[in-house]
Amino acid sequence: MNSTARTLRSSVTVTGAGLLLAATGAVLAPAATAATTDAQPPALAVSTAAPAEIGLAGQPVEFTTTASNVGTEDTTSARLIYHIDGGAGLPPNAVSLQYRLSGTAWKTVPLTLTGTQFSGELPESFALAAAQSRTVQLRLGLPMGTPHHGDSNGGTDQLKLNTLVSYGTSGAANDSDEDTVKVDGLDATLSGVPTTATAGGPGVTFGATVSNATASAYENVTGVLFTSRYATVQVLSSGTWKTLKPITAGNEPDVYGFDITGKDSSLAAHSSAAAKFRVTYLKNTPAGKTTVHPCAFVNQGSTPFTGTTFCGASASITVKAAASGTTPTTSATPSTSATPTSSSTPSTSPTATTTTSSGTISGTTSGTTTQLAKTGSAGISATAASASALITAGAGTLGFVALRRRRNRA
Repeated sequence: MNSTARTLRSSVTVTGAGLLLAATGAVLAPAATAATTDAQPPALAVSTAAPAEIGLAGQPVEFTTTASNVGTEDTTSARLIYHIDGGAGLPPNAVSLQYRLSGTAWKTVPLTLTGTQFSGELPESFALAAAQSRTVQLRLGLPMGTPHHGDSNGGTDQLKLNTLVSYGTSGAANDSDEDTVKVDGLDATLSGVPTTATAGGPGVTFGATVSNATASAYENVTGVLFTSRYATVQVLSSGTWKTLKPITAGNEPDVYGFDITGKDSSLAAHSSAAAKFRVTYLKNTPAGKTTVHPCAFVNQGSTPFTGTTFCGASASITVKAAASGTTPTTSATPSTSATPTSSSTPSTSPTATTTTSSGTISGTTSGTTTQLAKTGSAGISATAASASALITAGAGTLGFVALRRRRNRA
């Protein structure tokens, strides 16, 4: 009886202790779980004010990205990732992206090309408290190579810019923002080109303009007028005609180019550079049609007519046979017909003057939209590869046919 009672009491005691531990465990479990559970992930949003347009082979254009923490949890490592797609026409060194989180120094966002997409992430992450935002300054460019080593092939009409925001070392994107950036380029044009000229006779005058309708500034621009090897070209500089030295490429000795803006000139965004020219044809110029053709080369290297190339429409001049006793007119003082004409840009536009190795070029700000730029071929004369530059014996013709246009699209 007593033995049985002790056994029962022992059993009750053990059972009671088990119930107590179980109850205690039930009370402690939520606290332990709370101690090991991570905080809720931050809720991030992103918005990019992308540039409306940039210039092919031009300088980068600034824009901003704003990352916002719209949740209640802080993060110490917000990340910005960029994907830039320009289609199949862009070489690996075509795109540039820079940023600055603070200070004035621009830093590079390393980009890798996979397929048609350039991708890169800001090398620096940043803290973003709940209900706070931070704006990052950036610059997007299409340099198409490096200074004096411009890519001669490739291009695009637009870029697809996709911005993503994330957090941590490998977190998935919280939000994204997609934008389209238009791409344009320089435009080289002629104006007032006469239809006829006489071999050995007076020179004919006309204008040439290199225009930049984009939001990018341009550096290392060389404007060139291509014409017959029988021609002498002069530029009007400070009221005096200055004779230009012809430029030829070794593999195309019959292609004569004349530097019309000065090598490595600059063009501000939405501006143009214009000059007046006089072309005189030698007395032995074969009768027939000849062509004048304006082009602009960006980042031309040591080989003439290379780099990223923009060529405008050509114009034909019919050269008549020399008259007996004709003496060419090459006076240093311009005649009335050689007086520079006013720019087609409204007179209210600001005007600047740039002095180059070829003379004085007047620059005007312009909002005109230019046609899509064209490029030549890499490694050799752009005109030799992208145009058939021929002087036909007995016809005196410099023909530019099959100009290769930069029309590679996504």
